[in-house]
Amino acid sequence: MNTEISQIGGVDVEIVRKKIKNLHIGCYPPAGRVRVAAPDHVSEEAIRLAVLTRMPWIRRKQAQFANQERQPTRRYISGETHFLFGRPLRLEVQHWDKKIHKIARRANDKLVLNAPVDSEPEQLSRWMDSWLKAELRKLAAPRIECWSARMGVEPNKWGIRPMKTKWGSCNPDKGIVWLNSELAKKPERMIDYVIVHELAHLLSPKHDERFMAVLDREFPRWRQIRQELNALPLSEWVD
Repeated sequence: MNTEISQIGGVDVEIVRKKIKNLHIGCYPPAGRVRVAAPDHVSEEAIRLAVLTRMPWIRRKQAQFANQERQPTRRYISGETHFLFGRPLRLEVQHWDKKIHKIARRANDKLVLNAPVDSEPEQLSRWMDSWLKAELRKLAAPRIECWSARMGVEPNKWGIRPMKTKWGSCNPDKGIVWLNSELAKKPERMIDYVIVHELAHLLSPKHDERFMAVLDREFPRWRQIRQELNALPLSEWVD
C-alpha cells in the first residue's frame, strides 16, 4: 500500500494505492481531511478528475465539520458533564488513599469517580474510557444477538475500538463487526442503527439496493437516526 499527498483544486488530498476494484473518496472530521483510496491501475489524471468532480461535495462536508459543535476538552474534575447513552451525568471526583479506582453511577444524573490521590488527568481519562467501553459492551451484546437472529446473520466476532472516521465497520469476508467506542456516549437508538447497519453488510457488502432494502425492512427510521447521529457534537478527535 503506497500513500502520497497531492494538492487538487486547492485541497491537500491523501492518495492511498490499494488492491481494490473501485476508487473511493472520503472527507473526514474534524477538519475535513480528504482521502482517496484508489486501485493501482487508476492514473493520477483519473484521480484528479474524480476529486474535482466531487469538489462541491468535499467543500460542503468541510464546511459542515467546521460549523459542527464540538465537545469541550475533558479535565475530569467535579462538576463536568459526561454522557452515557445520550444521558448527561454530572461527574464527582473523590480522591482516596487506596491504590485502585472505581467508577459508578449514583441516582439518575451523577457519576462518581473514586481515584488515588496522586492520579493524573491522563489516568482518569483512560479509566473513564475503559469504563465507557465496558458499559457499551454490556448494552451492545444482547442487542447484537437479538438483531443477528432477526436478520438471519451470525458474525464470527464483534468488538469495540476507537475509530476516527466511522461509527462502525464490518469485514464481510471474515464476518467481523466493530463498533466505535464513542457510541457509549450516544443514545441507544443510534447504537441500534449502527449495529443493524454493520450486520446488514454481512448480507450485502456494498451500499447497494439490497443493503438499503435490508435497512428499510429492519430499521425503517434509519435515515432520520443517521442524520441525528451525524449532527451530534464531535469529540476532540486526534487527527
